[in-house]
Amino acid sequence: MIASNEQDSGYISAINGSLIEIKGLEHEIRLHDLVKISNINVLGEAIQIYSDKVIVQCFEDTSNLILNEKVVNLSEPLSMELGPGLLSSIFDGIQRPLKTLYSEFNDTAFLKRGIDLPSLPREKEWPFIPLKKENSQVVSGDIIGVVQETPLIKHYIMVPPGISGTLSSIAKKGDYSITDDLYQIKIQGKEKSFNMIQKWPVTKSRPFFKKLSPNEPLITGTRVIDLLFPIAKGGTVAVPGGFGTGKTVIQQTLAKWCDANVIVFVGCGERGNEIADSLKEFSKLTDPRTGRPLLERVVIIANTSNMPVSAREASIFSGITIAEYYRDMGYDVALMADSTSRWAESLREISGLLEEMPAEEGYPAYLPSKLSSFYERAGIVKVLGEEGVRTKDVGSLTIIGSVSPPSGDFSEPVTATTKRFVQAFWALDARLAYAKHYPALNWLDSYSNYPEYISRWWNKRDINWSEIDIDWINTRKWLNEILSEENNLRNITQLIGEENLPEDQRLILFCAKLIKEGFLIQNAFDPIDNYTDAKKLMGIIKIILLLYQKAKILLGQGVIIEEIKDLNLINDILRMASTIPNEDFEKITELKERLLKELEKLKLSYSRVEY
Repeated sequence: MIASNEQDSGYISAINGSLIEIKGLEHEIRLHDLVKISNINVLGEAIQIYSDKVIVQCFEDTSNLILNEKVVNLSEPLSMELGPGLLSSIFDGIQRPLKTLYSEFNDTAFLKRGIDLPSLPREKEWPFIPLKKENSQVVSGDIIGVVQETPLIKHYIMVPPGISGTLSSIAKKGDYSITDDLYQIKIQGKEKSFNMIQKWPVTKSRPFFKKLSPNEPLITGTRVIDLLFPIAKGGTVAVPGGFGTGKTVIQQTLAKWCDANVIVFVGCGERGNEIADSLKEFSKLTDPRTGRPLLERVVIIANTSNMPVSAREASIFSGITIAEYYRDMGYDVALMADSTSRWAESLREISGLLEEMPAEEGYPAYLPSKLSSFYERAGIVKVLGEEGVRTKDVGSLTIIGSVSPPSGDFSEPVTATTKRFVQAFWALDARLAYAKHYPALNWLDSYSNYPEYISRWWNKRDINWSEIDIDWINTRKWLNEILSEENNLRNITQLIGEENLPEDQRLILFCAKLIKEGFLIQNAFDPIDNYTDAKKLMGIIKIILLLYQKAKILLGQGVIIEEIKDLNLINDILRMASTIPNEDFEKITELKERLLKELEKLKLSYSRVEY
């Protein structure tokens, strides 16, 4: 897969776990260049260069290595093969195709060391349709042609970054493999041939024309997220939570329902059985847009905890490089990393082997810069190349990273450092999870900085009921005020009991219960409740706030809270999220009218005639 230069070679002079020391390459190698141990075909990456030695981290097991083994400099950094065939594939952290490896070596469930197979299938032919004419001028990002990679995703064959010139020839419409020459570009008088494959270093961001401000939400279908803690397309979010709080279910739910075109799922350092369960779930999921398998627009990178730490460290950058490639085609891409804590632990292990001075809890001092180099690659951008050829000339890359703090301690270094680089924080609470409140997002510890960017989008989709004239921003404000006040009343309630509180405070507790049980709790496995669109979301919450608004007035007119609690339609309000489908919004409108009639009837029953 990688051509080697036999002249640039050295030998192993020391072995320290996954790190090896090499002599003989000090003056030929560059930082991050790959090397290969010749006799066992194991890859490694140069991470330190001294005047008399080179330190290399190996991407595979170093057991049974011996000193003086020959090591060859490959003179290129770890790079991803980008082209048709990425979707529906499962790779490890250095892009070895796990499905292919399993089919060829199915006598064992474990990878054999030193396997060298191409990342993308070479024999498969793809239907290519040219979109450019010969002798036209092309620049980086221009679309040469298109391949229908899956029924939903068109794969645009783009001029690689840094290339421009005259298109001297292009293949006719037909079926071609990814290694067949498709077009030639004359660059400064010299002809250069290109196929469907691009290679790009994992640690380097792919270029774009211009970065834009976020202005559209990534709709997830999860009510607590879309209303209280939204994320914009091109945004960043951290999802911290202890064991059993539902991080993986949230990731899978987002992968299925969020309105991204392409999903890149990185299973980084989790237990093998957990990643295996995730892969099984993904294989069963149906894309709600097309009714076809969800995997047709998903790329999976799986690195279990028993795989070498170096490959785990590379995996999230491998995933984001693939995600950037589809972003450059004008797609909205969402990258799910589960979990960045395991990735940080691999940094800590490698740093320990290098005998570097540890920072807090043993993590290296460069943990913040590594995390920032990952999250800063998110964004919404105007892509390179000619306008009007792609479906969109703007692409987005959204990063959703799970964090697994030990014992759910959000003050530990990885969680605390991640908070500095993300704009949304979905704090999962073990107490809510144990109480069967899912998604277990704690509405007091979570936050999002995106509402001001996306409020215009939401206001255009508001339902505009005259009975409760508040926009999306004020809806969020009301909701937060009720939940905050309910939290403040919790200790008082435990001391004196709810029945001894004033009527207005009992109303707040009642409406907070309606919000939590009828809106915030959502069943990811219920055929109706698993996804809530924007219109239904606003309808549900506005009915609850309408009840709060009208009930507050009635309390001032002498109505007691027990009468409001005993209204016939309270159970219907609690159950409308799971009983009314998105397309039957008129039933929510009917429920609102019933509510207004019952409240008016209650008001009349308490009116008094003055004599």
